[in-house]
Amino acid sequence: MSQQTFKRGKVPMRFKPTRGIGSPNLNRSAANARMEAIGEKTVEERVFDIRRHESEIRRAENRAAGLPEDTIDAPEVNLSKNGRDQTYRSPDLSRPEEAHEEPAEQAPKPPREPKGLMEKARAAVKEVVKKVKQLIRPEEKIIKEVVINAEPLETRVAVLEESKLEDLTVERTADDRLVGSIYKGKVKNLEDGLKAAFVDIGFEKNAFLHYWDIIPNTFDSSVEIVERDDTGKSRRKEKPKITQKDVPRLFPPGSEIIIQVTKGPIGTKGPRVTTNLSLPGRYLVLLPNSDQSGISRKIENVEERQRLKKIVRELTIPEGMGVIIRTAGEEKRKAYFVRDLALLLEEWKLIQERIKSQPMASCVYQEPDLIERTVRDFLTEDVDKIVIDDLKKFESIRDSIKRISPRSVRKVHFYNEAEPLFDRYNITRQLEAAFSRQVNLKSGGYLIIDETEALVAIDVNTGKHKQAGTKDHDATILKVNQDAADEIARQLRLRNMGGIIVLDFIDMKSRRDQQSIYQRMKDNLKRDKAKTHVLPLSQLGLMEMTRQRQTESVRSSLYDDCEHCTGRGVIKSAETMSVEIQRKLTQILKGRPRDDGDFQVKIVCNPRVLDRLRTRDEKLLIELEKKFFAKLSFRPDPTYHNEEWKIFNAMNNDELAKSRNK
Repeated sequence: MSQQTFKRGKVPMRFKPTRGIGSPNLNRSAANARMEAIGEKTVEERVFDIRRHESEIRRAENRAAGLPEDTIDAPEVNLSKNGRDQTYRSPDLSRPEEAHEEPAEQAPKPPREPKGLMEKARAAVKEVVKKVKQLIRPEEKIIKEVVINAEPLETRVAVLEESKLEDLTVERTADDRLVGSIYKGKVKNLEDGLKAAFVDIGFEKNAFLHYWDIIPNTFDSSVEIVERDDTGKSRRKEKPKITQKDVPRLFPPGSEIIIQVTKGPIGTKGPRVTTNLSLPGRYLVLLPNSDQSGISRKIENVEERQRLKKIVRELTIPEGMGVIIRTAGEEKRKAYFVRDLALLLEEWKLIQERIKSQPMASCVYQEPDLIERTVRDFLTEDVDKIVIDDLKKFESIRDSIKRISPRSVRKVHFYNEAEPLFDRYNITRQLEAAFSRQVNLKSGGYLIIDETEALVAIDVNTGKHKQAGTKDHDATILKVNQDAADEIARQLRLRNMGGIIVLDFIDMKSRRDQQSIYQRMKDNLKRDKAKTHVLPLSQLGLMEMTRQRQTESVRSSLYDDCEHCTGRGVIKSAETMSVEIQRKLTQILKGRPRDDGDFQVKIVCNPRVLDRLRTRDEKLLIELEKKFFAKLSFRPDPTYHNEEWKIFNAMNNDELAKSRNK
C-alpha cells in the first residue's frame, strides 16, 4: 500500500463504519463517544453526565441559531491535496463483518479480605516479594519536563519526555478565557418550544441554557459515587426534585442566575452554559451546588480506591457541597486533599462575595490562564522540571506552588539565556516536523495526515523501511504499524485533532497482528486527556475512532486558509486558466454583431497564465483572431491571483467578463 490508497475509485463513497453512525444497533458507548467528539469541554475529567440529553440540546441550540437541527459544529480546516490513486481494495472477508467493541470496563470490586492464618500469611509474603522486586529492579525513570514560553501575544506550554515533545498547548493572550468561567447572568427570555433560556452574561450574544442544564445532573460514568455517610441517600431523597416544569417559576425573565460556560460561541451560536458548577483544583474538584462526592475511575488500583474513599468520608465538606478526587490525587496523603479543599473553599467564598457585590451580566470567576492551569494539571510527582522564560510568571508560579506543594518549588527554574527557550530544548525543530503533512517514523515508514471538514484521515506507509532483505515481510509491516500507532496517538495530542478519525494501517494477514495493533492503539490513547473511542480494524483494514473535540485544533488556531487556494490545497493550472479564457473569448466574439468591424479586446491576467497564452497557446489565439476578425491584446498584472482574469473592450475600456471566483 502506498500513500495513494484512500480514494477507492471514482464512484463517490460515503464513509460509514460497520454498525455505523445513526444505526439503531450502535451501542451506547459508541454513540456517546461520537457526541463527545463533536462537543467542546476543557475540563480534563468530566464531572456531570451531560451526554444523556446531548442530541436534544444540540437540536434546540441549532434551532435557536437559525440552523438546521442536525447541524454539527466543525472546525475550520484546510483541505489539502489528496494525491492518492484509485486502487481498489477488496475487503478481507475473514474478518467479522461488524467491528465488535470490547465491553465497557466495570468498576473494580473491593478486594476480598484474606481469611484464615494461611491466606493472611500468603498475602503478606506476596506484598514483601513485590516490594523486594521493586528494590532490586526499579522501574526506569522517564525524565519529564514542562517548558513554558511566555510572550506578549502568545503563551506556549510544551511537555517533554526524554527530550521528545509529547504535548503542546498554545493560548493567545488576547483570547477570552470563556469556557470554565462563572457568570452572574440575567435571564432575558424563556423559549418553551426550545426548552431553553437565554441568559445575558455581558456579551453580544446571549448564552444558551437548556432546561436539562438547569436541572441538577448525575455524575458522569467516569466518576464513581462515594457516599460520605449513611444519611447521604436519605438527604438527597428529602431534597425537592426540580423538573423542567419548575424552570419558568424558578427563573422568570429578569431574574438572576449563576451559570458556568461549558462551550464557547461558534458561528451564529452564543455560548452554552449550565447551572451545575464545578471548581477544579490540583487534586479535587469542588461541586458547590451538589452534595454528591466521588472518585475518578481513571484511578484503577482497587486498594488505592478504597483508601481514597475513606479520605473523602473524612474530609470536612460544607453541607450541600461535594468533591471529586482527580486522577492526580492517586497515592497522595490526606494532607494534600485537606489543603486543596481549603483553597477551593476560599476561592468559592470570594466568588460568593463577587456574586453579592457585582451587577448582573458580569463575570464572577474567570478560568485561570494557561500557565496557572499548567501548574494545576501538570505538576505531578513524575515531573522533574518546569522551565519558564518570564520573570513575573516565574515568581507567580512559585507562589502558586508554595500553596499547593511547597516541596515542588525547587522544580521551577527561570530561563534567562539569549537563545530562545524552545530552540534551546529543540522544540522548534520538532514542531516543524510534527505539523507537516508527512510525518516520518523511526522505522523508516511515514504517516500522511489530512484534516478535512468531515473527518481526519491518517494513512500509514512503509516508505524506506528495510529488514534483512525484506525476507520477513509480515514482521516488517507489523513493525511499521507499531511505530505508526505510537506516533498517531502522539500526533492527536500535539495537533489537538478531534471528531471522527480514520486510520489506514498497512494490511496485515495475521489476526494476532491485527489485534496487537488495536490493543497498542488503545493503550497509547489512555494517556490522552481527551475522551477517545476506538474500534478494531474493519474488513477494509481501516481503524475508526473518535476523539473529543475540547477546543479548536492547533492547526485552526495557528493557521489561516491560504489566500491563493482558499483552503483547498490546490490552484488551477495555467493550462486550465488558458482554456477558461479562450472559452470566454469565443463566447464574447461569437455574440458580437458582425458589422462592428475589427473588434479589439484586452485581457488582463496573472503573468504565469499569460506566459502560457503567449507561448504554447499562441497559435490558437491567432486562429481565434482570424476566425472572428478581432484583435486580442494581453496585459500581465502581478497583483492578480493565479485564477483571476478580466476581459475589457479595448476601445472604451468597458468590462466584458471576469473570472467567477475572484
